[in-house]
Amino acid sequence: MLSVVNADGTTPNGSLIDEIVREGARRMLAAALEAEVNAYIAELADQRDEAGRRLVVRNGYHQPRSVTTAAGAVEVKAPRVNDKRIEETTGERKRFSSAILHPWARKSPKISEVLPLLYLHGLSSGDFVPALEQFLGSSAGLSPATVTRLTTQWQADHKAFGERDLAGSDYVYVWADGIHLRIRLAEAKSCVLVLMGVRADGTKELIAMADGYRESAESWADLLRDCSRRGMRAPVLAVGDGALGFWKALAEVFPEARHQRCWVHKTANVVNALPKSAQPGARKALQDIYNAEDREHALKAVTAFEHAYGAKWPKAVKKITDDVEELLAFYDFPAEHWIHLRTTNPIESTFATVRLRTKVTRGAGSAAAALAMVFKLVESAQARWRAVNAPHLVALVRAGARFERGRLVERPEAVVA
Repeated sequence: MLSVVNADGTTPNGSLIDEIVREGARRMLAAALEAEVNAYIAELADQRDEAGRRLVVRNGYHQPRSVTTAAGAVEVKAPRVNDKRIEETTGERKRFSSAILHPWARKSPKISEVLPLLYLHGLSSGDFVPALEQFLGSSAGLSPATVTRLTTQWQADHKAFGERDLAGSDYVYVWADGIHLRIRLAEAKSCVLVLMGVRADGTKELIAMADGYRESAESWADLLRDCSRRGMRAPVLAVGDGALGFWKALAEVFPEARHQRCWVHKTANVVNALPKSAQPGARKALQDIYNAEDREHALKAVTAFEHAYGAKWPKAVKKITDDVEELLAFYDFPAEHWIHLRTTNPIESTFATVRLRTKVTRGAGSAAAALAMVFKLVESAQARWRAVNAPHLVALVRAGARFERGRLVERPEAVVA
């Protein structure tokens, strides 16, 4: 149970938000462990000994232990399983091993989304209290004023993120996209402008996030100028869809950056310009372009696409032929990176989850609260982002190494091994 709330919003055990999150984390982790054990036992229910008794059954609980989570230290009492089955190869008893919490683990990354879940159950003071009561079993004396203080802190976190120094973060590749979510922003036509990048060590990172009007050039320019002002260096390659606003802004703020159009967006754009009967064949022909073994073969595939569809549907073909350089730019980079560079999937895949979760909210209390919610969700997801393939090659790209057919052919003197 949570403690009594003091007048200043704290509790005898520390800040209220910390205690809320710890209690939520404890309950979520306990429920997850119970569900995991129940599923394990149910799956093996038909395995019995000669007397017809089950070989796998519940056997109380392990001793409580403290586990450090993203929400702080919580006490865990994991269910115990009695597994009497024998491993044929070793002759030893089989053992249940939790995929959520390993036997000797003292840290758990599995519940790092507790804080965003609190957002998702309602950001406005009117929705938050009953949501927490359902989530924790008690509202624990939370008042609208207390919730307002909590959301103010979360918005402050987002503000601090948007003002941090970028001089020490060298983003070699960047992805840009305008994401439309069912949340309340400043304007009806607003979207969330998202910039993600790959640092020189190959790790992915959220660079910036702001609301922008219809993905306009002005909105993107404001975002990019702000990043530049805070010390961001021009990327070697930027990946985005066909929205002209971003490319116009990029040319203004970071003119040296190369452009790569997203193949997912481009494919959808081309296919939508064709009759349904022609769409399956066109998709395959487009895949032959961006999956080609090198630029030379990709250009041949472009020519084949033009011959196959140009006579009947010239406008659809023109969408490819007019943007060939921007569509095939990724071929000048390491082959290991091609899968990362030809689409804006790193952003799309992250926000697919965000979209699902924001659909269940009834709207955040303000534009700032809405962006804070999205920021916290992405911040949580970021902990699970994988580095790009062959991360050691990213620094070579920044140093100016030359690649042909995806292979290194000229290593800059400054990084000669």
